[in-house]
Amino acid sequence: MSDDERGEEKELDLSSPEVVTKYKLAAEIVNKALQLVLSECKPKAKIVDICEKGDSYIREQTGSMYKNVKKKIERGVAFPTCLSVNDTVCHYSPLASDETVLEEGDILKIDMGCHIDGFIAVVGHTHVLQQGAVTGRAADAIAAANAAAEVALRLVKPGKKNQDVTEAIQKVAAAYDCKIVEGVLSHQLKQFVIDGNKVVLSVSNPETRVDDAEFEENEVYAIDIVTSTGDGKPKLLDEKQTTIYKRAVDKNYHLKLKASRFIFSEISQNFPIMPFSARALEEKRARLGLVECVNHELLQPYPVLHEKPGDFVAHIKFTVLLMPNGSDRITSHTLQELQPTKTVDDPEIKGWLSLPVKSKKKGGGKKKKRGKGAEKVEAMEETGNGGA
Repeated sequence: MSDDERGEEKELDLSSPEVVTKYKLAAEIVNKALQLVLSECKPKAKIVDICEKGDSYIREQTGSMYKNVKKKIERGVAFPTCLSVNDTVCHYSPLASDETVLEEGDILKIDMGCHIDGFIAVVGHTHVLQQGAVTGRAADAIAAANAAAEVALRLVKPGKKNQDVTEAIQKVAAAYDCKIVEGVLSHQLKQFVIDGNKVVLSVSNPETRVDDAEFEENEVYAIDIVTSTGDGKPKLLDEKQTTIYKRAVDKNYHLKLKASRFIFSEISQNFPIMPFSARALEEKRARLGLVECVNHELLQPYPVLHEKPGDFVAHIKFTVLLMPNGSDRITSHTLQELQPTKTVDDPEIKGWLSLPVKSKKKGGGKKKKRGKGAEKVEAMEETGNGGA
């Protein structure tokens, strides 16, 4: 379907039950893919093999859906599996030739996405490769990300504004003596759009500005929280680590190199809209061709960013549907047991965490008010502990 045809059609949103079903199917697959990836995370396991297994699972599961419909439905990986370790903040999804392995005690940030017919579900999760409870500053970083995610879930709702969420998550992180990492954006999701125009900033500063926006019923958001025990200002250390790109559909340029034209043609054919991993391309030719494509802004890179060595970084990302009867968080995974060094006594933060996720106005029936994450935050406050 061309962009023009898409534009002529009414924009589909959560008022259509079929759209809700597709979001939930994508979420079910990505939640299971995350579970599979976690089960593969063992000392000495190669990161690239784990990433590939995550992507393969999503491709297999989506491939068996909607096979017998008249109109072809696009489906598959919406964001390649990333496994960023320790002070690496995000987007680490290495090429096949990479030999990096996991080690006991590593802090793993897993990030991945799935789509059915362009309706996207993404998830991000943090796990420490160890037996027993996570303690000390690593536990603080994860607890901060979890509490900030739970507060965001309660504040991303119709009538609230994006800057309310930005301010709140920073306050939550500070309560754990952590920082929200700069430059991370939570985007509205739309059909075939992973980075919609409505955005929640992680940290507001003079260099990063976004338009003020109000959340509305029937919208979908990917809420992306990254916390750090460091200064929260990640750096790009090596451009060669970048392997994830997205086609910039509004840009055109006549590429000079034959390798670039070949690669760009392959990308346009196989990955016209969603982010993809350079692993899917022929490696030597890709290295050469991708540079020219990026230099002329035909591709948007997702750089691998780093905090300082020794800093602890945690990541939680979830997809939330703003339904008429309240927010529906459709992607998540249970955390390990946490024993943070800090407890949250701030009445404003406690007030946010006590807000209901579902409303009682519509739909009838008894609604579950609180997510597991909020209960976990409160358990940690009461006992200094967090049970899975």
